[in-house]
Amino acid sequence: MPDASSPALVIDGLVKDVGPVPALDGRMKRVISDLSLTAHFGQVTVLLGSNGAGKTTTLECAQGLQNRQGGTISLLGQDPEQADAALRARVGVMLQDGGLPPSMRPIPLLQHVAGMYLDPWPVAELVELLDIASFENATIRRLSGGQKQRVALAAALVGKPEIVFLDEPSAGLDPQSRQLVFDLIRRLRAEGRAVVLTTHLLDDAQRLADYVYIIDDGHTVAEGTVPELLSAADQSQSNRTLTFDAEAGLQIAPALRPSLQLTETRPGSYTLSGALQAEDLVALSTWWAEHRVMPTSINLASHSLEDVFLEIASTAEAERAKK
Repeated sequence: MPDASSPALVIDGLVKDVGPVPALDGRMKRVISDLSLTAHFGQVTVLLGSNGAGKTTTLECAQGLQNRQGGTISLLGQDPEQADAALRARVGVMLQDGGLPPSMRPIPLLQHVAGMYLDPWPVAELVELLDIASFENATIRRLSGGQKQRVALAAALVGKPEIVFLDEPSAGLDPQSRQLVFDLIRRLRAEGRAVVLTTHLLDDAQRLADYVYIIDDGHTVAEGTVPELLSAADQSQSNRTLTFDAEAGLQIAPALRPSLQLTETRPGSYTLSGALQAEDLVALSTWWAEHRVMPTSINLASHSLEDVFLEIASTAEAERAKK
């Protein structure tokens, strides 16, 4: 594997136009504008964004499947638009639509693909890791969406790529299949390979990502590790919510600061909201102790990656509406 100190992928100022577009009187439409990102070996880099944000287009430019109109891309130290067979052999690609030949069966297909590489990943091992043997006798056209995803992932990995691009790898997967895919992605990271993926499933991103880029309208609008993004959201939104269950009809409000709002949403279920501070938790627990109340459940909700994404998407949409 390459030196982990050097990045596997560097995109700097990417510009991508499509067209001509009839709605623009035949002019080109800019779908990516000045987008930059870096993906490192031994990390999972995740691109998040709503439909049409530019995630798949960005990956296809990075893979050399689409030509760009501006910016630079370095994929394993080379421009992917000038990629030769040697570079392509070091890159694994799983497209959103797998592009698998419908009449073939999974294992012969993987054996065929493996035959194109000098030192392929043993097909039998991939078949076991992704539980492909359970449907090995069916043709690709008869597989479920999740089964096709597993075969497409195996085909992307059979060449032992140094960097692998995964476009919506968990789409259509049942919980067991998702866990198989997650375990394999974590193995790739542990082996020092670079993983770049897109997903609409934000809980998947939160579980897998080492670094996140949030893309909107062809721009990077936020980036960072998951803890960094969550921390920034907590600092920018001072209001927090604490919920707890206890006996009904408790009169706790006089013991709390007037700026906080305590609501009994249904008998015995309470919501405390506002700019909560540590001393508020002390006051609440002191009141419980003085009145011999033992809550049956307590939850102080923190922001999730989904909360961060939705807030950023909402802000970006409001900014576009002003223009």
